[in-house]
Amino acid sequence: MGPEFLSVMLCLFSAVTVALVNVLVKRGGDVLVTRALVAIVMGLSVVPLAPFVPMPPPETWGLIAASVVVHWFYQFGLVRALHRGDLSLVFPVMRGLGPLATAILAAIFLKEYLTPLQVAGLVTACGAILVFALPTGATQAARALDREALFWALWTAVGVGLYSVTDARAVRAMETPMTFVVWFFLLDWVGVTAVTLWQRKGRVWTSMRPHLRKGVVAGLAGSLSYGAAIYAFALTDAAMVTALRETSVVFAAALGAWLLKEGFGRRRIAAAGALAAGLVLMQAAA
Repeated sequence: MGPEFLSVMLCLFSAVTVALVNVLVKRGGDVLVTRALVAIVMGLSVVPLAPFVPMPPPETWGLIAASVVVHWFYQFGLVRALHRGDLSLVFPVMRGLGPLATAILAAIFLKEYLTPLQVAGLVTACGAILVFALPTGATQAARALDREALFWALWTAVGVGLYSVTDARAVRAMETPMTFVVWFFLLDWVGVTAVTLWQRKGRVWTSMRPHLRKGVVAGLAGSLSYGAAIYAFALTDAAMVTALRETSVVFAAALGAWLLKEGFGRRRIAAAGALAAGLVLMQAAA
């Protein structure tokens, strides 16, 4: 199995599992609490591995810290977007525009550039996003809520681009990808958990208890999803990993329509297909 094929398989696996994580977080009702549970479970899932991976080189702790802070930025937007909008609206925007943000930032900071055919795929994907993101609310108030949700989805997309670049830089500086995975997960839960403790002051356990099962399942899926993506970052360009991983928008939108009873419609079905085609073209043109 060559590194190219392995990176594709890792990204597709990551796409399915990241879609599942976000559906479970949205379905939980209390997005902040469920997201905190996901982060805590992801941290706990790597504790048994910590004694068996090499310590990060001293010069890489700054890279790990940058990744943690960027992920907090991303999670802040994610929680707000999922709280305000349907999954089938915000998820395609925040994940589908991630490759665009990643491609721009990777060109600036990692000196990774796309071919003309890859740029064509990216333009196709972003055009599909514009169609997908048209507010669908039946009333003026509903459309205003859609626009607010879209703002936070765009914030989250920028976060995806930022963490893709910072994580790619960090993992490539490690002896093994698992070193970054373990130490990142051990630190990442702190931010969202601190916000949850502050926001749900005096009723943290009461808020968490109904969401424990979904939080555990989503946390384990999240560990597998991002662990697979980190390994892919070590094998190929950051923009390519993000692009193929973001085919998750199709899985998430379909799951949102099925499990969350959110409207999907012919326009979004067509846009999801165009988005997936554009992202896959980016990978095929590599």
